[in-house]
Amino acid sequence: MKNILNKLINHEVLSKEEAKDVLINISIGSYNPSQISAFLTVFMMRSITIDELSGFREALLEMCIRVDLSAYNTIDLCGTGGDGKDTFNISTLASFISAGAGIKVAKHGNYGVSSISGSSNVMEKMGIKFSNDNSFLEKCIDKAGICILHAPLFHPAMKNVGAIRKELVIKTFFNMLGPMVNPSFPQNQLVGVFNLELARMYAYLYQNTDINFTILHSLDGYDEISLTSPTKIITSNMEGMLKPEDFGVSLLAQSDIEGGKTIEESADMFINILSGKGNEAQNNVVCANAAMAISTVTKCTPLEGFEQARESLFSGKGLEALNKLKNLMI
Repeated sequence: MKNILNKLINHEVLSKEEAKDVLINISIGSYNPSQISAFLTVFMMRSITIDELSGFREALLEMCIRVDLSAYNTIDLCGTGGDGKDTFNISTLASFISAGAGIKVAKHGNYGVSSISGSSNVMEKMGIKFSNDNSFLEKCIDKAGICILHAPLFHPAMKNVGAIRKELVIKTFFNMLGPMVNPSFPQNQLVGVFNLELARMYAYLYQNTDINFTILHSLDGYDEISLTSPTKIITSNMEGMLKPEDFGVSLLAQSDIEGGKTIEESADMFINILSGKGNEAQNNVVCANAAMAISTVTKCTPLEGFEQARESLFSGKGLEALNKLKNLMI
């Protein structure tokens, strides 16, 4: 690690293989916490390169516990986090609404690090028990249309950085990696990122795969469609901008989509919205994100996807997906 740190301190970058090797060595316990913290700190002070991100991603995917859900044409709805916005759990709610609309969802998530309540925090509060058993996860997809992939169960190699990330309480390059290392290797991906530079990097890396992807970044900084500004969208065959009117709705204020101050508040808000009792702003932002998942898989327009998402939400199908998932835990 000494040579790697000296190289980074001298403003040099890592090759893809160097990045991959460092992450593998972190995972097998070759470095102490101080060395790992120093390494993470470098990437908080400068931009990561495509080779570095690609090397880190390859290392995590090689070491993960794989799950085979290839029979289901799944999609993952996942944001990088780290946008500092403390919204409610928009992508997780959109995942259940997408499942209610007939889309098969393999939701990769984790506990919040730089946010109050991550996807796994709210799922745990809802009574969801995490598992990495392939047959159980297949049953979840088959019966509920959605399964929850709690990242630490599939990336045991990352146990050496979990505590350090929690202590740092700010985003690290692991935020950038989260959406790219789903252990079920979904055929479709809806990814929200916290800046445009990362959107470009994701697009470059995904274009060299067979993943059907949609990358999102709201121009006022959100790692999802916020409806508080236009959203940059990049897919395998187009780039463009999405505006609230593309979903038939109005511009929102940032205060409209703020989350709870505690995990308990976040869970209460989650179930309230999924039960169809959210306010118009909450409903619209969740349905807009679900719309893009539906559109990514089915190739319908964003507006058509939005109408399907609203039907799923207000008919109770999204809530039904959650209840079916909870019943499988008994």
